[in-house]
Amino acid sequence: MPAVVTRFAPSPTGFLHIGGARTALFNWLFARGRGGRMLLRIEDTDRARSTEPAIAAILEGLTWLGLDWDGEPVSQYARGDRHREVVETLLAAGDAYRCYCTAEELEAMRARALAEGRSLRYEGAWRDRDPAEFPADRPYAIRFRAPDSGETVIEDRVQGRIVVQNKDLDDLIILRSDGSPTYNLSVVVDDHDMGVSHVIRGVDHLTNAARQMQIYQALGWVTPEMAHIPLIHGPDGAKLSKRHGALGVEAYRAMGYLAPAMRTYLARLGWSHGDQEIFSTEELIELFSLEHVGRSPARFDFTKLESVNGQFIRQMPDDELLEAFIAFLPYAEGGKELLARLDDGKKARLQKALPALKTRAKTLVELQAAARFIFAERPIEVDERARKTLDEEARARLAALLPELAAAPEWSAAALEETVKAFAERQALKLVAVAQPLRASLTGTLVSPGIFEVLDALGREESLARIADQAA
Repeated sequence: MPAVVTRFAPSPTGFLHIGGARTALFNWLFARGRGGRMLLRIEDTDRARSTEPAIAAILEGLTWLGLDWDGEPVSQYARGDRHREVVETLLAAGDAYRCYCTAEELEAMRARALAEGRSLRYEGAWRDRDPAEFPADRPYAIRFRAPDSGETVIEDRVQGRIVVQNKDLDDLIILRSDGSPTYNLSVVVDDHDMGVSHVIRGVDHLTNAARQMQIYQALGWVTPEMAHIPLIHGPDGAKLSKRHGALGVEAYRAMGYLAPAMRTYLARLGWSHGDQEIFSTEELIELFSLEHVGRSPARFDFTKLESVNGQFIRQMPDDELLEAFIAFLPYAEGGKELLARLDDGKKARLQKALPALKTRAKTLVELQAAARFIFAERPIEVDERARKTLDEEARARLAALLPELAAAPEWSAAALEETVKAFAERQALKLVAVAQPLRASLTGTLVSPGIFEVLDALGREESLARIADQAA
């Protein structure tokens, strides 16, 4: 079986958007599951719009998602000489020709086509002209001499058999008058030279596939297998927009989504394996196939993504979750401040609190909010609702409870629960009448994990000190 080589080829004109990330994932899974390679090509020929920050954002986004590529990234712009060399080969073989049409002449052709209700195709004005007629003082583009009869057939691994009538395709420009190669020519040359065996990309590129196949055939090169995957729409079926989730990958990291959760969710946008929704990376690599990629547009749904992410948070081992949470903080709002406070003591408290903290968190942002009490410095800030709970009577209860907690022989959630329950019974109080002031004094809010887990996580010294700060 020939070696499998896929490629991800983004244009660095902005962030790595969610559709691009899904395309990269499909290429990565297909290659990794077959012992192959995934190459990375930066299609930076649009010099006006391609930027170094955008390239850096793409590389960083792929790295965060865990989609490693093989070899060094290839710059398409840097391969311009090779592209021009292939154009000269086509020209010499008669598969391309010089076109001296001016912009005004091309516009006149389009106007005639519109007036006559014809497609806006180049009319082939210079296709069969005698070289003796070539003007010496006028710039020219080079056009591919496309077949004008017959059909071009694409056996697409996702879309099925696609038949294009050659008469519907005009002679596209492959080298502009300024000497710069065009997209369809550059892509063919790069994919051939890089040994790409499978081109997996969005269905919006399907219109280019027939043109590219014709160039492959003219050059006598083997055409890669093609798979054009469905687009991603919003939950309402409309084209994906920012309100739906058409954001850069870095935005999802800042919103607190885990990379493994993003991988499994993106994989399910267009691909399925029965009713299974949660996959480990190893399972995705083993199970992914083009045969189970659908043709219909996938629908992006934040609610579903949050659900998947929450499941990953709850299932992730605490040491791995702690590592992922700390790595997330530099990108979170207010996270850098918390990271600066994260000494060894707070880190130990955070790890101890994670089993309780992660039960309700759907994102790392929610986990950060739930864990804020861990990072609080004494005397901790108390919000308005918690302050109302800490009235004079409640502070007196805390003062009475404090020595009993201090004398507790064992500092664990279970042992502390017995101590507090016994205190409430002797005082003829409901447990909540003791637990809520206790919660307010320890966390500064009335919403937190179980209060006994909070006591356990903060430890004896810190807990007693916080209670003393609020006690009467």
